[in-house]
Amino acid sequence: MARILVVDDEKSMIEFLEYMLTKEGYEVTGSLEGAAALRLIRAEPAFDLVISDIRMPGLDGLEFLKAARTSDPDTPFIFITAHATSETAIEALKLGAFDYVTKPFEIDKFKNLVSNAITARDLKRKVRVLESELPLGSDLIGTSAPMLDIYKLIGTISATDSAVIISGESGTGKELVARAIHKAGPRRDRPFVSINCGAFPETLLESELFGYMKGAFTGAVNNKKGLFETAAGGTLFLDEVGEMSPAMQVKLLRALQDKKVRRVGGTEEIGFDARVVAATNREIAKEIEAGRFREDLYYRLAVIPISIPPLRERRADILPLVRHFLQKYNRKLDRSIRGITEEALHALEDYRWPGNVRELENVMERAVTLETSDFVQKKQLPEHLQRGEVPRQVAVRAFGAEEGLDLENYLKDIERHVIEHALFLANGNQTRAAEILKLSYRSFRHRMESLQLRPVSTDSE
Repeated sequence: MARILVVDDEKSMIEFLEYMLTKEGYEVTGSLEGAAALRLIRAEPAFDLVISDIRMPGLDGLEFLKAARTSDPDTPFIFITAHATSETAIEALKLGAFDYVTKPFEIDKFKNLVSNAITARDLKRKVRVLESELPLGSDLIGTSAPMLDIYKLIGTISATDSAVIISGESGTGKELVARAIHKAGPRRDRPFVSINCGAFPETLLESELFGYMKGAFTGAVNNKKGLFETAAGGTLFLDEVGEMSPAMQVKLLRALQDKKVRRVGGTEEIGFDARVVAATNREIAKEIEAGRFREDLYYRLAVIPISIPPLRERRADILPLVRHFLQKYNRKLDRSIRGITEEALHALEDYRWPGNVRELENVMERAVTLETSDFVQKKQLPEHLQRGEVPRQVAVRAFGAEEGLDLENYLKDIERHVIEHALFLANGNQTRAAEILKLSYRSFRHRMESLQLRPVSTDSE
């Protein structure tokens, strides 16, 4: 049974709310003043909701909220008052109130508001429990149902050595999930080694993964361990494993089956002890059907498959992510921005986020850098977010039968637009831009060169 604390200097109001809410199945405690209510909060087990008047003698509602937050930061507050002003409402919401209603109010709507507030509290508690199972310092953020399921799964599988494959669009946080699995398990104190399989040509990828012997090829002046050996006792993260060539897939499959690798130019088979976690932004089922990815390798990697939905399918995560990035970039940039305006938040929630969480982080870093007030304003968002546009959507230009259309040049214009936007999402990093467009790095560079596009910044590749 949910416990509700009602605070009002009018006894009749307390009695009315007690009667109404008790009939709904809630346990209700009343208090005539803020100071006494504060003592209850500090002495009693946590309340699930506080309903308070704003204007009270002694400790008013806003001061009461500030003081109560030091004891229980998660309990939602609903304020009721007959003296509503927009300034007071804004201040209450800034301080973290769940909502604000004025007298008189519609009883059915108020009951729904109470139910929603308690549901939000329950969700916060559930998230805290699940987050406690994640490693300290994990950057995984989200309260949506898919993210809660992922938290649970990480807690369940972290103690095992089963292979994992993580699928999801670029920017959804596949490497964050892989790191969380590593940090939550018994291998946490051993290396976490990652490689982007799409960033290397086949021969170089083989030597990176398996190592090589002195003299194996020009420039191999010493023996070198591969990443399977380097990750000894820890985790090897194979990002964009779907980009591997068929020949490389065969070699990886053999290594996973035998738990042994053979260095390039060597004859000795070397055992390895590393958990393998793979990731891909491709639809592997279609890749298998098209013959581009081996089915037996997929099942070897996908003992435990994890799918991360795109951000546009879990919009409930946008606000917690915004808060997380505000805190992150306040610290990094030595700023003190307190929050985001409702107008700016709506713009973020209405956008489709083709670049997913990575794009949202870029947008928030820009906003924190540019904002001079206490709250991020809509005007500090990129222009396409202010206008409600999705840059990757390119309208088809109308043309008539007489003038026709140079299709080849038009398609080049579209391709140029898309590549430029991918580079914007990736902060100029060409490897990341290639990932966003689901291209190999070599193919991406070839397209840039054919379109005579110059890099916007120096990559750290």
